[in-house]
This record gives sequence, C-alpha cells and structure tokens, in this order.
Amino acid sequence: MTSIRARLLASLLGLLALAALLMGAVTYRNVLAETETLFDYQLQQMALSLRDQGEISAAQADSIADAQLDFVIQIWTVDGRSIYASRQHSSLPARALLGLATLQVEGRAWRTYSVATRERVIQVAQPVEIRERLAANAAWRSVVPLILMGPLAALLIWWLAATQLAPLSRLAGELRARDAQSLAPLASGRLPDELAPLADSLNALLGRLRQSLDAQRAFVADAAHELRSPLTALKLQLELLRRADAEVDLEAARAAIGEGIARATRLVEQLLALARSEPGAAPAARERVDLAEIARRTAAETVPFAASRRVELELTAPAPAFVVGDPVALALLVRNLVDNAARYSPPGSRVELAVAGGAGGVTLIVDDAGPGIPEAERERVFDRFYRRAEGGESGSGLGLAIVRSVAASHGATVALDRSPQGGLRATVRFAAASSEAPS
Repeated sequence: MTSIRARLLASLLGLLALAALLMGAVTYRNVLAETETLFDYQLQQMALSLRDQGEISAAQADSIADAQLDFVIQIWTVDGRSIYASRQHSSLPARALLGLATLQVEGRAWRTYSVATRERVIQVAQPVEIRERLAANAAWRSVVPLILMGPLAALLIWWLAATQLAPLSRLAGELRARDAQSLAPLASGRLPDELAPLADSLNALLGRLRQSLDAQRAFVADAAHELRSPLTALKLQLELLRRADAEVDLEAARAAIGEGIARATRLVEQLLALARSEPGAAPAARERVDLAEIARRTAAETVPFAASRRVELELTAPAPAFVVGDPVALALLVRNLVDNAARYSPPGSRVELAVAGGAGGVTLIVDDAGPGIPEAERERVFDRFYRRAEGGESGSGLGLAIVRSVAASHGATVALDRSPQGGLRATVRFAAASSEAPS
C-alpha cells in the first residue's frame, strides 16, 4: 500500500475500531457492574421497607401474590415459623443468610438480602439469571450507540482525510498539467505548512534547472557562433587554395588552412573540456594527487609553445602538494593558465609557475609580464567567449572560463591580481588532502 490517503484511512479506521471496541467493552462491564449494584440496592430497600410491616394474613398474601413478580419475599418469625411468602419456591432455602448473599439451591443461583428485627426475619430473593439478563440488556443498549456511530465516524474520517489531502492532490495535478518547457515556480502561498517546504524545494529545483537550461542554450548558441567564424574562414581559405596558381600562393594558402584547422581544433577541444567541467556533468573519479607533479608535467608540455614565442617558463615546486581531485581536469586548469600567460607575455619575458602546500591548503600561482587585465574587467574575463579588445592575440575566450569551472568543481577559488612582473597574477587555492603523502 503506497497511497498516503489509503494508509491514513486504514490507520485512522483501525484506531477508531480499536477505540470503539475498548470503549464498548469498558462501557459494557461498567453498566453490568452498575446494574448489579442497583439490583442489590433494590433488594435492600425492599427488605428494609418490610421491617415495620404488620403480620400479613393469608387472604392478604393471596391477594398480593403475583407469579410474574421476579422477587420472592419470605418472612419468618424469630423462632423460624414462616409467616409470609410471596410465592412458594422449593429451591429457596428455609433459613435466611443475613445481608447480601448469592446462594446455589438445587442448581439454581439466587441473589438474596436478609434483615432481622426483634420479631421477624425478612428475606428478599431474585434469580441471578433474571438479574444477568436485565443487566446485559441495559449494557447492550448503552453499547449500541457506539456501534451505530462507527460507520458515521468512518465516513467523517474519510471526508476529512480527502479534504486535508486536497492541497497535495492539487499540487500533483498542477505538476502533471505542465509540459516539458514550463519551469515557472509553483504557487506555495496557500499550501499547508507540511507541503510548503516541498513546494519551495521543487521551486528551487525548477530554478536551478531553468538556469542550467538557459546556460546550456547560451553555451550552444555561443559555441555555434564561435565555430561559424573559423569554419567560414576555412571555406574561404580552401577557395583561395583552389584559385592559387603560383607555388608561393599555394604554400601560403596551405599554411593559412593549417592555422585555421589548428584554431578550430583548439576551440572544439576547449568546448569539450568546458562541457566536461560543468557542474551538471557526470563527476569523474577523484583521487589524492600531487598538484606539484601535475604542474611539472604540464609545464614540460607547454615549453615548446612558450619557446616558439621566446618566453621562458620557470617552475617552483619544492615539495609535494597533495589535493583530492581529477588529475585530467587539474592538468587542464594548469595548462590553460600557463598557455594564457605564455600567449600574452612579450618575447624575452618569463612566466613563473609556483605550487606550494601547507596546513591551510595548496596554492597555485602563475605570474606573467604581459599587459595584465584592468581591475574592472577581472570578473568579466571568466565569462565564456569573452575576449579583451587589447593584446592582439587570437583566442576562443574559454581559457579562464575553463579554469574557474574546474576550480569550482574542486572546491577551489580563482583570483586575478597584478603580478610583480607587471602583468597578471592568477592564484588558485585548494583545500589540502586529509592525509599525508603515500610512502
């Protein structure tokens, strides 16, 4: 049973049935006890009312005798002579037991009350089965209303459950009525306190989903726009190659096509890298890695590019610096920082890469001697496809966006500042790994 309404109704109805059963049983026993007490009181009052009664003659006794009377009255003199009996019963004892008593005579139970005066002994008796039948009838009549109220209470509980769960049904209906494009928040103003947190959580989820879809649409649109330019350039260069006659023109066209393909390949690689580093992407396996070793390998891979621009790379990593993360993504982060620094540094300058670890975490710093970034633009350069007008270098505008995305997925922060060399300093701060380096 998975329905909340069904479980609620079953629980309430079961509780109602159990409560009615217990109340009925308690009421039945209480009424039986009260009725027994009342019958005993009647016996006492009847016997006591005959204490001062004069002697009843035989004619009077015959006139008041009634076979339908449940009570049997017997009166004896103090010496044991019977002077009155409302009815003759062979099963009644010939002697009285003073006070209240239950007697078994010839297999029949009698409830008696006897009282003695100076002149007589009075006994009033009643068959126990009559008392029990009357008491049971009275108790049953007291329980019947509870039984009759059961179905009415069940209907009332069903109606109350349906009424109280109606907001949940309305919320579910509103969600079912939506199409795949509808991400507007749910109305939570009139919901009960128990449902309002659910609606708020759904609204937060819809908001995150809306932001993710908007970012995805913007990413696809920007990527299509950015890919259109190099592809158009390749088409034009291919057309020039077809029209070229001289060997020099052919060589220049081939070189231009090669550069265009390289730019397009780098753009696609960066787009794929950015997509993999997005928060919504499937997370890669994390492990404890040495960021200093990753920086060392990445710097070695970037040396040819830096040398082609007559830029020197200098790495400072005196000790291992362990972090928990994806080594491929971390290498991508370092490569983009070093590549940007080498790309924008003037010939003959130096790019300094430093990795340091400590109790507070691990820090990666990249310094260059390039034009730097004005403080007003240091936040905007993390936007996708944003390229500064100055510098004269071609690029996709994705390098720093990839850096921030990878850093965010590793719980790190990225800050841009002025370098001591006069260019740009990029600082990435990671939390340290929880244990020491493996031996």
